[in-house]
Amino acid sequence: MYGELGNKLIIEAKRTEQLTQRHIDASLNNDMNRNGGNNISIPLYNDELINNILKEVRQLKQNADYFKQLKQEQDQDLLDGVGSALANEKIRGCQYFVNLICLERNKRCLMAYQRMRSDMIDKLIWNGDIENNSTAGTGAGSKGYEYNELSHNEQEYMNQYKNVLDDLNSESELWSCVEIMGNMNPPSDIFIDIRVLKDIGEIQTEYGTFNLVKDSQFYVRQSDVERLIQQGYVQKI
Repeated sequence: MYGELGNKLIIEAKRTEQLTQRHIDASLNNDMNRNGGNNISIPLYNDELINNILKEVRQLKQNADYFKQLKQEQDQDLLDGVGSALANEKIRGCQYFVNLICLERNKRCLMAYQRMRSDMIDKLIWNGDIENNSTAGTGAGSKGYEYNELSHNEQEYMNQYKNVLDDLNSESELWSCVEIMGNMNPPSDIFIDIRVLKDIGEIQTEYGTFNLVKDSQFYVRQSDVERLIQQGYVQKI
């Protein structure tokens, strides 16, 4: 029945959105992804279902054009005084209307699915789960994110979106003193204890120089190491 494939796509979109959002929330609250315990990933792009819906859309378009043509011919018969065409004219009009509604609904389902996945990619970028554009498509991104689940067009969108944010963050004088991709939640503590997960070397802060060596611990201002936490180099303890 027309519309069933679109309904399946919407159900999958809702399940994908809920699952991915739970992973993102858990990562932000528990630092799971920063510690390498879990990967945040969007489920595989459903090419088969998308292609089947597109075939159905093309078939519905052909049906709608056919019924529209028949209706126009029957309208002409009515103008010519052929009374027997009245019943068929109503039937053809109903068939045309039903096919058109199914076609429009499938298109809206497709656009909703694409919008949902693009919103998920946006969230991953803003949360710092996507850092390195050069790893896209290789199956191994920063912070454990898997790019293989994205379609080719989604990978291209991800790279272009990330490039726009990088350019805005690095070139704009207006944002030169503000890290626009930093954590939007206010810190509960100004100073925090951290454990170094990877060798970084010396960093210069307002309160002195710290030599960040793996497995060492420091008491530092959170704003000075926020980016290192997002990138998975240090862990808040």
